[in-house]
Amino acid sequence: MINRSGGRACREITPEAAAALVKPGDWLDYGATFNQPDAFDRALAARKTELHDVSIRNCLSMRPRATLEADPERRHFAFYNWHFSGYDRKKHDAGLTHYIPCHLGEIPDYYRRFIDRLDIAILKASPMDAEGYFNLGPVSIWHPAVVERATTLILEITPDMPPVVGTHVRVHRDQVDYIIQGDDTPMPELPNAEASEVDRAVARLIATEIEDGACLQVGIGGMPNAVTTLLLESGVRDLGIHTEMLNDGLVELYRAGRVSGLRKSFDQGLVTYSFCLGSRASYDTLRHNDDFLCRPVEETNMPDIIARNDRVVAINNTTQLDLQGQAASESDGHRHISGTGGQSQFVRGAYASKGGKSFICLASTYERRGERRSRIVLDLTPGNVVTTPRSDQMFVVTEYGMVNLKGRSVPERAKAIIGLAHPDYREELSREARARRIVPPHFL
Repeated sequence: MINRSGGRACREITPEAAAALVKPGDWLDYGATFNQPDAFDRALAARKTELHDVSIRNCLSMRPRATLEADPERRHFAFYNWHFSGYDRKKHDAGLTHYIPCHLGEIPDYYRRFIDRLDIAILKASPMDAEGYFNLGPVSIWHPAVVERATTLILEITPDMPPVVGTHVRVHRDQVDYIIQGDDTPMPELPNAEASEVDRAVARLIATEIEDGACLQVGIGGMPNAVTTLLLESGVRDLGIHTEMLNDGLVELYRAGRVSGLRKSFDQGLVTYSFCLGSRASYDTLRHNDDFLCRPVEETNMPDIIARNDRVVAINNTTQLDLQGQAASESDGHRHISGTGGQSQFVRGAYASKGGKSFICLASTYERRGERRSRIVLDLTPGNVVTTPRSDQMFVVTEYGMVNLKGRSVPERAKAIIGLAHPDYREELSREARARRIVPPHFL
């Protein structure tokens, strides 16, 4: 249960009446993923001509936001985002939303210590149960801090929201100011992308490093998901899961009987996660399932908590890697594309775990406008943001191999990373490394 002063009215009102509570200059919070409101958002968009300087925080929009669509010149609403979905990225390209730099696991502390105003929070929830509790579903992340800090709390009731087991996913009616009825639109899904041959090649290398009893964290993307598919085909058993995002691949491992969690020290016997994004089958698996525990993100992502479990295996993507080992995973130059998320926190937590391993994976090349380019470069693209610093890198993997950078000098790192590049680019990378004195003249 989330702590919040009780004795609230918890009156049911219409979405239009709820939107009428918003005043010019207010700060609103829409939560994240499928906790973001729809009925309220449409009603607020209809009031745009009455409002100005309304600021809205959100994260990973899974559907178009009516307030964004209704205000293409940003005269009434300003959006601030903790992590971009594809939709959010397009709106950022149009100048309609802005990224908030963060470690995802620190965001609850930002709300409690550094964010001065949260006038109204509007979150989706399942219908109230017999004990008077609403359930926020499989999205805890920083919502407990949002609920605590909001001057006014509105819940948009969504019949399709699956009630889940968690430490802070339930909100009592005495803590709620207003409820509104949402629609019966099904929860948005994010099915696994089909793995490419490159994804499978990278996954094969990583899968050989995963032992019985390992505790998994898997990021978003085809490569991490390909690893879970290979583990289904292997004999690895008795796995644990402690992850920020719970995806279909991890849920499938659970359904196949490969996950017991019995070797975990923290949340032993449980699948620990902070939010789920995947298919309907995954959401149905979580419904009232006490094998799963949804925790706020400060209880999943902080490195000291991650390290409580032994043999943590963290698997995450990047989009560009330089010869020093810096991974840029969230931007394309000055264009922001996603977010820091929990990558660097899980890299550090896995390293601190007894027997832990961190893998940063990437395809060696990509195509842009019909031209093939290398993801491994001498220097990161100007403006690119470093997500995982060189000092934190452990295993780096492409379809051409895997190297561990811990304890390696700059020249040794450069040589090892060049070996992970597509063969067509290795000679040029070697020549550039010598010219910039990253390596001695005769080292490569």
